[in-house]
Amino acid sequence: MAKWREKTGNTVTGPEQESERESAPETAAPGHAGRRRLGRRHRDGDSVRAGVKRISGAAATLVTIIAMIICVLLALHIAFVVFAANHDNSIVGTVNDWADWFAWRFRDMFVPKDQRVGVLVNYGIAAVVYLIAGRVAAGVIRRIR
Repeated sequence: MAKWREKTGNTVTGPEQESERESAPETAAPGHAGRRRLGRRHRDGDSVRAGVKRISGAAATLVTIIAMIICVLLALHIAFVVFAANHDNSIVGTVNDWADWFAWRFRDMFVPKDQRVGVLVNYGIAAVVYLIAGRVAAGVIRRIR
């Protein structure tokens, strides 16, 4: 290989110079001097479409995160009631207040004899509804392009 380099006049001696030569930007056709050709040229609407897709993806992720946070609050409330947590604790009280607010119509859907079973069923149904609604809403938002 060294003899070939000597005969052809190619002065590349190491991998450092080869990588520099490969990373040099390509130029466009001779009639378009000064323009770089970095790949496929995008139409004007492609950048707008990409921006809308990025924003809709972020909004869908936000909706999914909010739905998951609500489900976690409802699950914590279920755990606090089933395992008889101290209601005077500020964390337990705050979680219970938020869970009561998010469970709005589900709180008294079923009224069994045991209060713990009622909380487990009603708030569990609310958590599942929030989970499904969040996933469906995120899917609809992601389809916006």
